[in-house]
Amino acid sequence: MIAIALGLIAFAAWLYLLTARGGFWRADVTDAEAVATPAAWPAVVAVVPARDEADVIARSIGSLLAQDYPGDFRVILVDDASSDGTAAAARAEAKRLGATKRLEVLAGAPLAAGWTGKLWAVSQGIAKAEGAAPKYLWLTDADIAHDPDNLARLVARAETGGFALTSLMAELSCVTGPEKLLIPAFVLFFQMVYPFRQVNDPKSNVAGAAGGCMLANREALARAGGIAAIRAEVIDDCALGALMKRQGPIWLGLTHRARSIRPYASLSQIGRMISRSAYAQLGYSPLALAGTLLGLGLIYLAPPALLAICWDSWAGLLGALTWLLMAQAYQPMLRFYGRSPLWGFAMPLIGVLYAAFTLQSAIEVWRGKGGMWKGRAQARVGTGPRPA
Repeated sequence: MIAIALGLIAFAAWLYLLTARGGFWRADVTDAEAVATPAAWPAVVAVVPARDEADVIARSIGSLLAQDYPGDFRVILVDDASSDGTAAAARAEAKRLGATKRLEVLAGAPLAAGWTGKLWAVSQGIAKAEGAAPKYLWLTDADIAHDPDNLARLVARAETGGFALTSLMAELSCVTGPEKLLIPAFVLFFQMVYPFRQVNDPKSNVAGAAGGCMLANREALARAGGIAAIRAEVIDDCALGALMKRQGPIWLGLTHRARSIRPYASLSQIGRMISRSAYAQLGYSPLALAGTLLGLGLIYLAPPALLAICWDSWAGLLGALTWLLMAQAYQPMLRFYGRSPLWGFAMPLIGVLYAAFTLQSAIEVWRGKGGMWKGRAQARVGTGPRPA
C-alpha cells in the first residue's frame, strides 16, 4: 500500500505540473514571432558589468557594437577590478571594429557595503548612462553574445507592448556531455518556478527575468527605486523582474538570438553555477530545503525506483507511467536545444543531481561561502546552522 501511495502521489504531482503551471514545459514562449516596427527608435545604453572576463569579453562587446540598431545606441562596460586585462581586450575589439566612440569603459569603484558585486557594477554603469537620458537600459552580461538584430527586436517588442522590462533567456552552451545532461533541464526548471506565461500576464503575481539580456525602461526603473532597491539580491534578475512588474507589464521569453559563450566542461562547473543561488531561491530556509529535497526525491527518484522494485504490480505501473510523463515534459525543451529525445529518460538522474547541488548550496551558505561570484561570497550570512 505504501508503494502504491507513493506512486499515486508522484503521478498526481506530474499531472499537476503538466496542467496547472502555465504550460511551462512547452517551451513555446519565444521571440521568434514578428514584432511591429516602432514609429521612432528611442535611445538605448547597454550596461555590461565585467570582472575577469578577458576570455569572452571581445566576443560579447563585439556583438554589442555590431548591433544593427537604427536609433542612438552606446555601450558602457564597467570593469569591476579585473586583473586579467578585461578592459584592454574590450577596447581592442572596439578599435578593431572602428567603434571606439560607441564604447565607454568605466573603472569600477571598490565594492560598497551591502551590495553584491554585480549589482554594484551595474549601478555605476546606470549612473553614468543617466547623463544621456536614454529611454532604455540594456542590461546584459559579459559572457553573452547577441545577434545583430537582437536589440532592434527587443526595443520593438518593448515599444509595442509598453513593457517596463523585456527579457530574454539566453541560449546556454549545450555542447559537452555534462551540458547535454543538465543545461536544458536548468532552463526547464527555471520555467517551472517562473512559468513564462504567468510572468507575462499582468494579472499574475509571478514575476521573473533572465539576467543575460534585460531591456529596462529607465524611468520605470527609477520610479521603482533603481538598482539600489535590490542591491543585496543574489538572484538579481528575478528580483528585478518582481520590482519592475510593480511598475508595469513585463515580458520574458526564450531566444536563440542571445547566447552564452561560457562553456561548462564538467558536472562540478555546472554544479557551482546552480549552487550559487539555489539556497537563496529557498529563502535560506532549512525547512524549505528539507521540503525541496523530499519533493525532488518523490517526483524524480520514486518513479524509477518503484518500477525497478515493484515492476509486476500497480505501483510499478504507476512508476513507469510517471517516468513517461516526466520524459514527455522534457521533450519541447530538448527540441529547443536540438538534443535527442532519449535524454528525457535521464530526468530521474537529473533530478538527483539538482537535489545534490541544492544541498551543496545550503552547505556553502552555512560555511560562509554562499553565492560565490568572481571570488566574492554574496549570500546572506547567519542564515542557518554551520557545520562543526
